[in-house]
Amino acid sequence: MQQIFNFIYKNSNRLLFLLLLGISLFLTIQSHSYHRSKVISSANFVSGGVYEKINNVSEYLNLRTQNEMLAQENAKLRSYLFDLKDSTAISKLDSVKGMRDTDIIVSKVIHNSFNSYENFLTLNSGANQGVKSDMGVVNSLGLVGIIDNVSPNYSTVVSILNVKSQINAKIKKSNHFGSLVWNGKSTGYAQLIDVPRLAAIRKGDTIVTGGQSVIFPENINIGTIDRIYVDNQTHYYTLNIKLFNDMTNLGHVYIIKSKDREEIINLEKGRKNE
Repeated sequence: MQQIFNFIYKNSNRLLFLLLLGISLFLTIQSHSYHRSKVISSANFVSGGVYEKINNVSEYLNLRTQNEMLAQENAKLRSYLFDLKDSTAISKLDSVKGMRDTDIIVSKVIHNSFNSYENFLTLNSGANQGVKSDMGVVNSLGLVGIIDNVSPNYSTVVSILNVKSQINAKIKKSNHFGSLVWNGKSTGYAQLIDVPRLAAIRKGDTIVTGGQSVIFPENINIGTIDRIYVDNQTHYYTLNIKLFNDMTNLGHVYIIKSKDREEIINLEKGRKNE
């Protein structure tokens, strides 16, 4: 103990300098958005590299489960092909650029938090792969989240298991809209709020994305209605949604890149400025 006190006494000036330097850097980052964004980007780069190393080991140990999931997905795709009238027909592409309305960037989850109220994912794709903030993230089963921060080779995603997440969704059979949120309780369920009482709903109905935003295309699967509540204050329905995705076990995902996004945003900004 005496040695520790002697060390602090001998290096008191240096320690004081480092303490003041840390406080000044903290205040600078908190008060300037540019510096804050750079720090977040750098943190994503460092943590992304660590998460990827850990994920490589975990993925190797989990190969059997991943192979089973891929086999199930291939079976589903084959069933779709068999249902087509002409399975050899080529899907219609955009005649101008040879692209669909929405492109996808294939990525992989290298870190997944689901034990807090504000959960995030880390992906091994970033700005170098064309990823930008506010892009939608899905997988073969449905909705996953929205891109938050991006570094050159990694990105973080606001999971749908995040109390601050709010996504436009609808009842598939009736097209009545609401907002998909999470109450912070179960990882297997989300809530669809502000659904009008005029909506004809029942347990088991499918919930999908509403398409009233530039982030997600319409009709991406989310889950099914498990319970129905009536908000006594607003007199709207609140629906408990059983998610199709197991948000605690995510592997490969698809980042959605809409080519019409910028045009729609600029058009809406123009109307607001009028």
